[in-house]
Amino acid sequence: MSANTSDTPDQPAEVPHYHGHRMRLRERFRSAGADALSDYELLEMVLFRAIPRGDVKPLAKSLLKKFGSFAETIHAPETRLREIDGVGEVTITEIKLIAAAAQRIAKGQLQRRTLLSSWHEVIDYCRTSMAFADKEQLRLLFFDKRNQLISDEVQQTGTVDHTPVYPREVIKRAP
Repeated sequence: MSANTSDTPDQPAEVPHYHGHRMRLRERFRSAGADALSDYELLEMVLFRAIPRGDVKPLAKSLLKKFGSFAETIHAPETRLREIDGVGEVTITEIKLIAAAAQRIAKGQLQRRTLLSSWHEVIDYCRTSMAFADKEQLRLLFFDKRNQLISDEVQQTGTVDHTPVYPREVIKRAP
């Protein structure tokens, strides 16, 4: 008797839909780039390393449902990530590794392009630097006369929705 479990002996058993999914997703990423993937697919690829076997699509979708986007998921606080079933220490480490890499890349781009000549560029820089922080920050940005960023310092860190400002401390840092 054959090991085939289908009803007809001449037909092979049906392969599950997820068979080869990781390989297909990796190939699509390599051939078409990150823009060809949705947020949950990109998150799946991050989860592949943390969870080497099994279907990670449900976990990726539940993370996105909880946090809203890929960016918000990778910048979510560890305590909130632990609230999701299926997220353990290895998964948190992989997610936080992506967040750290994104932040390092953003800082590297700033060093190459230190000129912040418009309000929009300053806002983008601030959003990259602290948008996903869990506490409010007062940052001091120091520019030269050509609008090149000299320094970025976190002056105060507050609560979730409040940061104290001490004018004397700000003035001490002024050149």
